Amino acid sequence: MTVSKSQARLMIVATAILWSTGGAAIKLSTLDAPAIAAGRAFFAAIVLFALLPEARLRPTRTIVWTSIAYALTCSLFVIANRLTTAGHAIFIQNTAPVWVLLLGPRLLGEKPTKAEIYSVPVGLIGCGLVFADHLGEGRLAGDLCALAASFSYAVLIMLYKKTTVAESMSATVLGNGIIVAVMLPIAITFGGPPVAIDWAVLIYLGVLQQAVAATLFVRGIRHVSALEASLLTLLEPLFSPIWAFLMIGETMGPLAIGGALLIAVSTVFRTVTSARSD
Repeated sequence: MTVSKSQARLMIVATAILWSTGGAAIKLSTLDAPAIAAGRAFFAAIVLFALLPEARLRPTRTIVWTSIAYALTCSLFVIANRLTTAGHAIFIQNTAPVWVLLLGPRLLGEKPTKAEIYSVPVGLIGCGLVFADHLGEGRLAGDLCALAASFSYAVLIMLYKKTTVAESMSATVLGNGIIVAVMLPIAITFGGPPVAIDWAVLIYLGVLQQAVAATLFVRGIRHVSALEASLLTLLEPLFSPIWAFLMIGETMGPLAIGGALLIAVSTVFRTVTSARSD
């Protein structure tokens, strides 16, 4: 199947929208972070391994490193969501484009366009406003987890770009397996049993928010630069607070709203510029 750049961008946009539902869904669960991370990873791994033959490659060094970056990103994001608000966790994690801008030329040999260079600081300022919106509210640990996730997320994007579709999907399955192996014993030891809403949340997160989203992202990133992919996924923090407000009544302050508008402007600018240059 031939994928155009426009179709690839739509795949990544769809990925961002699916990812954006994660924060609010996690907040609906009664489980602790280790149980959510393990349950989500379990269902994602099962679906990908069962339905995608290309996800069954034997592990190589590249696949293992990619799987570690995946496992760190997903685990840190879940922990951050338990320690801070869903909107703030998403916004801070999505400082990832600045890491891609700094590391992409060296690791991938991709030279950023002027539009991409301009979009990164604007998006970063927007994320900074969100971070500043609640300093002193006792959520520093969650913010730091989200910041660490931004770096591992950037590394994951670049590794997805360097690997084949089969390698990327195999790494995603292995990464989910790592999460289950690490988090499940912790969940069993310290957490309580899941209730009905927990099972619904875990199945949704594993099947749609992770497995389907990863499949779209891995295929879409073949046809755009790593930096463009990371900038397009800034749509995720635009939708995340909306879901959080609609599903759990979680609100954001004025600085965070201003940050969201900056990210929206930079994303639209980057997307329109890219479409015109194709």
